[in-house]
Amino acid sequence: MQTFAHGAAMWDVECPRRPSRVSGVTMAGFRVRDLEALRIVPHPAVTLLLEFGDGSPVLDHAPGQQQRGSIVAGPGLGSGGAVRARGENVECVQVRLSPVIARAILGASPADLDGAVVSLGDLWGREASRIREQLGEVPSWQDRFALTDALLARRHAAGPPVDPEVAWAWHRIVGSRGLTRVDELAAEVGWSRKRLWSRFRTQLGLPPKRAVKLVRFDHAAHRLVAGEAAAHVAADTGYADQSHLHRDVMAFTGATPTTVAGEPFLAVDDLAWPSRGTTAMASPFPAQTRAPNTGKDERMKREEFHEPQHAAAGVLRHSRWSTLPRHGS
Repeated sequence: MQTFAHGAAMWDVECPRRPSRVSGVTMAGFRVRDLEALRIVPHPAVTLLLEFGDGSPVLDHAPGQQQRGSIVAGPGLGSGGAVRARGENVECVQVRLSPVIARAILGASPADLDGAVVSLGDLWGREASRIREQLGEVPSWQDRFALTDALLARRHAAGPPVDPEVAWAWHRIVGSRGLTRVDELAAEVGWSRKRLWSRFRTQLGLPPKRAVKLVRFDHAAHRLVAGEAAAHVAADTGYADQSHLHRDVMAFTGATPTTVAGEPFLAVDDLAWPSRGTTAMASPFPAQTRAPNTGKDERMKREEFHEPQHAAAGVLRHSRWSTLPRHGS
């Protein structure tokens, strides 16, 4: 394991040596002796926390409300700065799921979470207890990652995919780092605005406009952590000005850009998630496809959308939209 030290925070961190067999899944392992009031910063992925150690993480997520143990939460967990994590002797596998695959793996739409932090036991029943026991029994972190990945792959294969139009709209949003004009998405997929907004919200857990703001914020926040000046970040990530960035950061975190730049929750990403962004940006599409229902000849470039090399075909395996052979098939 590697040691992450940032101010008073000191955590042991482990990463899988192999990518997940399911596109849109990334994970990291954490061992923390003393976790004190860690601010959870919103991220455009569904969070799945699998704990198995002697201690237990505690999430304080609303006035007087707590959630202990393994949890699941939809995109944007921590919005408004209202969620803190704490605990002693915490050991866990944290999984980030692209909203495009989350419904299949969870067995419920992220929209059903309604922005809440939910006990995994309430969602998976006995399977949540079994995976906790198994993670505690295996001897190494790589074994834990393999065990977790096998479970997620099995659930993903058995679960329902989202509509290809919805997946494509998400892909456009994250591929542009939140700079997509949401009013154009419906026209691009050939749906009415009302239909796309309804399906997107129902299947992914947030409306397109919120998704755009969250993806843009996540990109800007990590650039602040990297030490870039707020004025430069604002100008380069689609904000009207520095005041606009300030308002967005305050709305998502309850803190100023200067404070967010020093948050351990973000600073650990380069160590825990070395391919940061691929979960949110993982595409269910082949490396090159046409925009749904448009008939345009424009091709999506893999590098433009940061698509992992092991892209899964779950959503488009039998889609009429696949115009070229899938890579890696």
